[in-house]
Amino acid sequence: MPLTSQQIRNLKKLAHPLKPVVIIGQHGLSEGVIQEIDSSLEHHELIKVKMAGADKEDREELSQAISQSLSAECVQVIGRVGVFYRANPNKRVFDLMKDFGTSKSTKIDSIFDSLLVP
Repeated sequence: MPLTSQQIRNLKKLAHPLKPVVIIGQHGLSEGVIQEIDSSLEHHELIKVKMAGADKEDREELSQAISQSLSAECVQVIGRVGVFYRANPNKRVFDLMKDFGTSKSTKIDSIFDSLLVP
């Protein structure tokens, strides 16, 4: 299910303070890296991946390959860092169906707290 623009905007807000949990180095997207991204998505749902050993075209290909092979949504790619989201039906961390309104004064912590599923 593709994400709406509002959901993407909220995921970008949530991803801002995160640090990359997986780094793709000079050897590219190996089976071990894919397994690590898969387990990170399963546990966190929203992660950052640093694509250190790639130029711009390679980073676009890497982000598409990650999205397709792991059924994840690429939220954004800025520079060498990509943000990926995949909902875990067994252990929901975020509830993307919540509406945040349009207030720009909403703090990231309050958004994060409201997205957590009890």
